[in-house]
Amino acid sequence: MPRRRRLRKVVAPPNFKGYRPYGSGRNAVDYVELFYEEYEAIKLADYNLMNHEEASSLMGISRATFARIYESARRKIAQALVGSLEIRAVYGNAVLDKSWYSCLKCHVRFTIPRSLNQEECPVCASKEIELLNK
Repeated sequence: MPRRRRLRKVVAPPNFKGYRPYGSGRNAVDYVELFYEEYEAIKLADYNLMNHEEASSLMGISRATFARIYESARRKIAQALVGSLEIRAVYGNAVLDKSWYSCLKCHVRFTIPRSLNQEECPVCASKEIELLNK
């Protein structure tokens, strides 16, 4: 029986739901699912220029596990680029650092400090918000 998977810590969810290729003429039937933890690995290693040891400790996983997640993310992105496939951000096996919300009206993503009880969008004051943590 395999071990239970540990949740991977993600600081913030991606600021997108997905990407579509432009001008490929394909419909969005085929797509690649990029998990939040894979997005976080790409962000930490390539955007923030962290080495694997630093990034793995930030995500709360081993360096070898980080390397596997990073490799999986790179392969999925390459598959989407070469095959002209849509990339969709999917929750996956992650736990968000804080409670993140998305406004359904203006599409902004935000956190609510624990000191505030209100649950409304800080930009447009809409009550139509959804929790991104699952």
